[in-house]
Amino acid sequence: MKPVYKRVLLKLSGEVLAGEKGTGIDFEKVIEVCRRVKTCVDMGVQVAIVVGGGNFWRGRSSGDMDRTRADHMGMLATTINSLALCDALEQLGVTSRVQTAIEMRQIAEPYIRNKAIRHLEKGRVVIFGCGTGNPFFSTDTAAALRAAEIGADVIFKATNVDGVYDSDPKTNPGAVKFDKLTHHEVLARELHVMDSTAASLCMDNKIKILVFNLNDPDNIVAAVTGANIGTLVE
Repeated sequence: MKPVYKRVLLKLSGEVLAGEKGTGIDFEKVIEVCRRVKTCVDMGVQVAIVVGGGNFWRGRSSGDMDRTRADHMGMLATTINSLALCDALEQLGVTSRVQTAIEMRQIAEPYIRNKAIRHLEKGRVVIFGCGTGNPFFSTDTAAALRAAEIGADVIFKATNVDGVYDSDPKTNPGAVKFDKLTHHEVLARELHVMDSTAASLCMDNKIKILVFNLNDPDNIVAAVTGANIGTLVE
């Protein structure tokens, strides 16, 4: 198997790392995902990761709490997940670095674009924590921003569904799955591949998005080799 992408950005939700527990971190699930990342790295693919924090905290569900403070708490949650991914990768022999958009030098590098690219060129996995470092922006937007900054070929959005549908397949058994979409179609039809800010950023910078199911972690490797899975937005 040969990779069709040289540099990818893998967007993981925090819930993925929780596994069946639903909250916190299921380390068996984390190792499972990281094994596939290692396979990609061994194939010569440069991998960056952005991870959410929903397995610990969701700022938008924080009730009457100040939104800025709630989002800052969410950024800290993404850092916990980033460190867990880094630890799992290093256990598997993959050199990794965590870079955070908010400085916390004792536990992670500050985000520096050129340094991140240098790590990738050396075969290290770079995990971006704290989203964009700003409240009111999702980790989807952080994924789009970092992908643009590092010149990623594609964003892999690994979710709990096997692609993009015209309606929610969980509530509509007749929902139709798309194999390919344009960025304009995603925005015009409000398909919620990513939030509108992230989707617009990808459209403006011509960044491909591949949405696929992570219930089978082998899909990460399949995506890298160009297998016909999920939904491709370009």
